Amino acid sequence: MERIPITKAGYDKVKKELERLKTVERREVVAAIEEARGHGDLSENAEYDAAKERQGMIEARIGELENKMGRFDIIDVSKLAGDKVIFGATVTVENIDTEEQKTYKIVGPDEANISQGTISIMSPLARSLVNKKVGDEAIVQAPGGEIEYEIVGVEFK
Repeated sequence: MERIPITKAGYDKVKKELERLKTVERREVVAAIEEARGHGDLSENAEYDAAKERQGMIEARIGELENKMGRFDIIDVSKLAGDKVIFGATVTVENIDTEEQKTYKIVGPDEANISQGTISIMSPLARSLVNKKVGDEAIVQAPGGEIEYEIVGVEFK
């Protein structure tokens, strides 16, 4: 069984989503199905069909999260330190061509959100940075071609 790395904060977020799905959304969709049943003929009842479809989506997500919860490998980032890029590191990189700097935290695939500055350990950028230090260069294969970065900072926070 493949383990899935995740930070403690990411695990707590997934756990909270699972609780909400089971306690709130499941109840809401059951109530919506009951209400739609009260409207008569189910064969031509769009509300009923939509509620049943929503129920299926909720149950599928619950199943997916429960499966992952058992495979999560929770990593306490507050206990990490060092000068190498590893899971949980916050890395500042500079594009060598444009001199633009960006900072990313390397997290598990279930908590990555580029708009919040987190990238998956499985992403091409993170893979190219892992085990490198400040001053090292990393080449990333992007759809538009290769991008070369220099690591300008590594911290754990």
